[in-house]
Amino acid sequence: MHAVTNIQKYSIHDGDGIRTTVFFKGCHLRCWWCHNPETQRFEPELQVDSDRCTGCGRCAAACPTGAVSFGDDRKALIDREKCLVCGRCADVCPGNIRTLVGRDYSVKELVKICLQDQMFYEESHGGVTLSGGEVMAMDPDYILELVRALRREGIDITIDTCGQAPYANYEALLPYVHTWLYDIKVMDRDKHRKYIGTDNNIILDNLKGIAKAGARIYVRIPTVREVNGDPESMAAIMDFLKENDIRPAQVNLLPYHSTGSHKYGKLGREYRASELTAPSDEEMQGFVKQWNDAGFTNVMIGG
Repeated sequence: MHAVTNIQKYSIHDGDGIRTTVFFKGCHLRCWWCHNPETQRFEPELQVDSDRCTGCGRCAAACPTGAVSFGDDRKALIDREKCLVCGRCADVCPGNIRTLVGRDYSVKELVKICLQDQMFYEESHGGVTLSGGEVMAMDPDYILELVRALRREGIDITIDTCGQAPYANYEALLPYVHTWLYDIKVMDRDKHRKYIGTDNNIILDNLKGIAKAGARIYVRIPTVREVNGDPESMAAIMDFLKENDIRPAQVNLLPYHSTGSHKYGKLGREYRASELTAPSDEEMQGFVKQWNDAGFTNVMIGG
């Protein structure tokens, strides 16, 4: 089994049609602007909304290691080095401000949940999207079993991936996956190391591999002014795709947003992207034109 943070139904931005998106927990990248930081670590985590704490003290009484204390304002504080992530404090919190992020699901459980909306998939040409975190970094046998089980039910499969996983994991799934939502952040390796946490060698090699195998690919580019929101960075991505004869079925330019920034404090982490900005609407339209002029016709903002 693998930990899942969310199963989002009626999703319309994670592939074609109406979809159910399963968010797995665990990713090897550390993008500064990640809007799902609760999916980065593979292990369960405690998420605490301290601003809503009333100071009732039940969490402290339930904690077996004394990891919970109280500040001068009577808001509960947590020592994450002492915390066992046992979830006892969450169980007794009357305001539900403490939640354990990440629940293990069996393949059978996930298939049962996804089948509940099968008629919506059929009517809209949708299906199930496996996302994260990074689904391709999960146990490949588990993911292969899940994908095969969904395909036996006639469900279309899309995988949302950052590309940072062994190519063998991709190769095993190629016969079963209809569409790959494949992120490219930036070609400049120094920027990639700074803002993403690793270089992009494996990511680009995997993209070349699945493209050569005939995969249907939507290239998705999170667009951040300070990272890749300039014509030169866009041109570098286009050149890479052309040089490797990669012809995406769609290109999605995804303007930076900070909607996930509030999650970092709840996880006891720093949001490093506070100084980053999104390109203007005019700049985004300019990038679309740049892609169109380079011969890429199915280019969208968002999606």
